[in-house]
Formats: sequence, structure tokens, C-alpha cells
Amino acid sequence: MFHALRVSAIDELTADSVALTLDVPDDLRDEFAFEPGQHVIIGLDGLERRTYSLCTAPGSGRWQIGVKRLPGGAFSESRLAALQPGDTIDVMAPTGSFGPRSHAEHVGLIAAGSGITPILSIARAALAAGGSVTLLYASRNEQAVMFLDDLADLKDTYPERFHLVHVFSRQQTESELLSGRLDGDRLKRILGELVEPKTDWYLCGPLDMVTELAATLESAGATSVHRELFHVDDAPPPPRPADAFVDGGPAVTATLDGRTSAYTLTPEDDSVLAGLLRVRPEAPFACRGGVCGTCRAKVLDGAVEMRHNYALEPDELEAGHVLTCQSWPTTPDVTLSYE
Repeated sequence: MFHALRVSAIDELTADSVALTLDVPDDLRDEFAFEPGQHVIIGLDGLERRTYSLCTAPGSGRWQIGVKRLPGGAFSESRLAALQPGDTIDVMAPTGSFGPRSHAEHVGLIAAGSGITPILSIARAALAAGGSVTLLYASRNEQAVMFLDDLADLKDTYPERFHLVHVFSRQQTESELLSGRLDGDRLKRILGELVEPKTDWYLCGPLDMVTELAATLESAGATSVHRELFHVDDAPPPPRPADAFVDGGPAVTATLDGRTSAYTLTPEDDSVLAGLLRVRPEAPFACRGGVCGTCRAKVLDGAVEMRHNYALEPDELEAGHVLTCQSWPTTPDVTLSYE
């Protein structure tokens, strides 16, 4: 369900990014409680939606997102240009599973560009809980660093427990090691000279970079590696068997918000989610590319095949969870629960 929230502040972060502070009224604060690394969904016209991570710490009483202006962006360009403090936007309660599920003595974080947004929330929460944090932040140059002042404040507040390392791809620094693109080879050198790899790592950035750095960390002995992407190219729909509609199409039963709906997939549907939206337009989704995890559901009976998965952790997959935007039934009947 969307709620109309007032934008209480719009702060310029860089030449192409801003921070939006949202005013959550007292009667919605329990619904909008969040965990570090979670995101909110902003509703646009029709079924258009956009996902933005919260950058504040849980329990802080502040709800803030970072928005990078993108050419042609449905929200980040056209809508954002006209937005003023005091205006309202449609926002769904926080969701997502990226981020620590328990307190750890130390966490390692890697962010690129606007990927700093959920990473900043994780850093704030870990430091406030008494842990230590190592953050590698890749940017073009110092002028492109989002939340530069917030990061400096964290460093001042926790000088012994917050290890912040900036890597600039287009700016020379005193250290050759930290000047250039943060790729697997450079990360290996950083791990060898500056950072201990054997910890839990959380990465947020573009697909190619996150994939390469995650593999580097795993080979270096990282305890665990968790990934979130801020963008992937448009994903093709899930594969459909040639005989998918011989008997009228797969039958799906889905439980959402305590109510069960049954529907049959048609040739016009490209996923389990697409069919559900015909009968339950309030069904949760955002990116429809397998990235945000908003459309996650649990398969209770039958089976599906997922085309892409950039959001679910191995334990979620083992428990039977799938991304319905990327799923197509491989059995005649499928039963799902969004609960």
C-alpha cells in the first residue's frame, strides 16, 4: 500500500544527486520501521515505480533517501526537477533483505557511486551498535562523492572504529593504490595492504563491478559476501515451455494480505507477477528486473523457473522463495504466498 508522504527537505549532495527527507507521521512510524539496507518504493503514474534505499539508521526517527539524477529518469529527472519541500509523493513501507541480520563486531562495505545509500545505513547502524566498519567507496572524484559530509561526521564520531577508504577513478591522489578503477586486481592489493578480508562483506554498485569484487573477496577468504545492485540492463522475460498453453495455461494460486486469489496465466503474461497484477493490482513489485526483491514470494506447491536473481540470498532460495517477476511455472499448478 502506498502512503502520501510529505518531502520535508531536499538537499543537494553533488552536481547530479540529492537527498530527500521524508516526513513520516506518527501513525505510520511502526509501519515504516526499517532495517539497515532496506529500501522504499515510490509510485509514479500507473504501474511505474522506482526503488530508493534509505541512508539513515534504524531508530533514528529520520527517513532519507539518496537520488541520483539520470537522463530520462521517470522520477530522478522529470519528477525531481519540479519537486519542492512540502510536496507529497507516494511511498510504500520499507522492504528488502539486504543488510546484516544480526550484530557483528566488524563488517566490510564496498559502494560505488549511488550504491553508498544502503551502505551508509548499514555503516551507521553497525557503528551505533558498537561494531567497527571498513568502507571502500569508489567514485569518479571527490566532487562526485555522495554524502561526503555525513561520511566525514561518522569518521569524526567514530575515529577508532570507522575505517573509510576513498578510491577515485578519475582523480589522482597521493596514493597510486587508491587512484584508478576499483576492480578485482586493485581490490586484491588493497586487501593485502590496508584491509582484512576475513569478515562479512556487503557490496552495492553496478552488476559487473559487484560480481568481480565479490569473487575477489570470496577467493581472499571473506566470511560471507552479500550483494545489492542499483541497476542492471533490462532482463528478458522468464522462459516459457513450448507447450505452456496447450491445456489453457498454468494455474496459479497466490495469497497476499490475507486474501487468496486464483488465476490462469495467458500468452500476454510474461511472468507469474504479470498474471497476478491483472487480478491483484496492489501486488508488491518495483523494478521487474530481479534486482530489488520486492516481488518475493514463497512457493508452497508446484515449481517455477527463475530467469534472473540478483536479490535473494542462498538461504532464501533454500526456503522456497522466488522473485515472481522473473518466474514462470514448470508445473501445471503453482501455489504461492506473499505473506
